[in-house]
Amino acid sequence: MIYTKEVEIGGKILSIETGRYARQAAGSVMVRYGDTMVLVATVASPKAMEGIDFFPLQVEYREKQASAGKFPGGFFKREGKPTDKEVLTSRLIDRPIRPLFDDNYRNETQIIATTYSFDKENDPDVLAIVGASAALAVSNIPFLGPIAGVRVCRVDGELVVNPTFAQVEASDLELIVAGTDDSIMMVEGEAKEVSEEVMLDALRFAQEQLKKIVTAIKELAEECAKPKMVLTTKEQDQSLLQEVKDLAFKRLEDIIFTVMDKQERSDAFDAVSKETNEALAEKYPEQEKVINGFIHDFQYELIRRCILENNLRLDGRQTHQIRPITIELGLLARTHASALFTRGETQSLTSLTLGSKNDQQIIDGLGEESVKRFNLHYNFPAFSVGETGRYSGVGRREVGHGNLAERSLKSMLPVEKDFPYALRLVSDILESNGSSSMASVCAGSLALMDGGVPVKKAVAGIAMGLIKEGDSFAVLSDILGNEDHFGDMDFKVAGTDEGITGFQDGHQNKRCFI
Repeated sequence: MIYTKEVEIGGKILSIETGRYARQAAGSVMVRYGDTMVLVATVASPKAMEGIDFFPLQVEYREKQASAGKFPGGFFKREGKPTDKEVLTSRLIDRPIRPLFDDNYRNETQIIATTYSFDKENDPDVLAIVGASAALAVSNIPFLGPIAGVRVCRVDGELVVNPTFAQVEASDLELIVAGTDDSIMMVEGEAKEVSEEVMLDALRFAQEQLKKIVTAIKELAEECAKPKMVLTTKEQDQSLLQEVKDLAFKRLEDIIFTVMDKQERSDAFDAVSKETNEALAEKYPEQEKVINGFIHDFQYELIRRCILENNLRLDGRQTHQIRPITIELGLLARTHASALFTRGETQSLTSLTLGSKNDQQIIDGLGEESVKRFNLHYNFPAFSVGETGRYSGVGRREVGHGNLAERSLKSMLPVEKDFPYALRLVSDILESNGSSSMASVCAGSLALMDGGVPVKKAVAGIAMGLIKEGDSFAVLSDILGNEDHFGDMDFKVAGTDEGITGFQDGHQNKRCFI
């Protein structure tokens, strides 16, 4: 049987249909807005994966060139590796979905979104977010949603939901918002120096649109959702928990309440884990992962308590303080320009290359072929965090962070007729302990000025964190890596002294209410 729900969004009908396509998937929906259509299917393995401490979720978004009546470019005339647009959309789906699974859910899960029709007016990315939520809602997969996603622009001072590409081009604010009917889970976008008040108005406007879509998904699920699979949870061994606490809790507390640098603190935590495991190995064999899980939970509790109760952070700062900043220009001898920006233990070495029109990037997507004059590429080598790692191409995180920094800077570039050059910034992260993407914004702005590019204004970026327990909360300026990991939100904001130019949430462990 085919089930359909429709809701009016921005003067157009958004329809969600299930029961016609991909019926062997756990859940599948076709989402349509105008003549843009996206199919989203989700599948989960029936059994949890053993021996892992993470949720094995895979999200893939793909665009079929046939959806726009086009042949793929290149010799083979077939779609190849994911484009940046596809990678970025996959991240847009993943970020608001991932926190809404039970902590005990460890079944391998895939969400596959594919654009099958594109009308060249309505962007399929937000439809893929809606589709992922709806497919999960009607499936047997235990999902704590639903959510929805919308794009909001401000055109001539008026807020527009799910604008056309022409409206986006004419706007001074563009943001994608995903969330439930009462909270926001994810925000990403760019602006032309808009104020905080305008940004908040746009978020509130987006929330009202999300409510309508979430209501439609709930109604659809009530009519046709499969029974959710029952999760099996292992009971905690209370005796082991108490022994780990006796051995490790006070030592962890001493480390957290003592100011240390990142590596020293990491070594101290590792020593506690190692010695606790050694002490309990004979009595509790093969329980290392369980013991380390308890230690991780103690760290979570203590770090958050330290911040909320004592207004004290791991590096000794109070919530409003930022780390020392140093700036050095022109260090690379043969580049067109360079900047080394260091904030605490986060460091970006950024180079600028200027080129001719022949160096502009050709974009072959679903729309008309276009050229891109400005690129910012971000690299995150494993040595930046003192680790080894495989070097096998650019990862999704690198694409996403580079895109954020690029969008934060591009509105401050001179127009092409005044500065007819292609521009490429490359940000190499040489150290990382919190918000390397915002270090890339700062270093990129400096490199542009070092290279003589007549930018309109300097741009800076900072990552803000949130720790929230009940009615108590703390907003953290310039967060550390551990504050990101154990916190509830990592919100990156870039802008000039006049207004906001770029923003993105990194993750949210809890919902953000506005």
